Amino acid sequence: MNLIGLIVTVVILGLAWWLLYWLLSQMPLKEPFGTVARVLLGLLAVVVLLGLLFGGIPIPKLHLN
Repeated sequence: MNLIGLIVTVVILGLAWWLLYWLLSQMPLKEPFGTVARVLLGLLAVVVLLGLLFGGIPIPKLHLN
């Protein structure tokens, strides 16, 4: 896998996570539930990024030729 494909994949995943985080902030959740949802979203993002960078999670990656 080339570096450009990895960078593009990380940027696309980052935009998707930002959109999910924004949607969670727009929803009227009660205080403990909103915080728990944001923390879980952040932890999931870290796990997916580490899996992507170290090859542990099979995420479809963009292959640029």
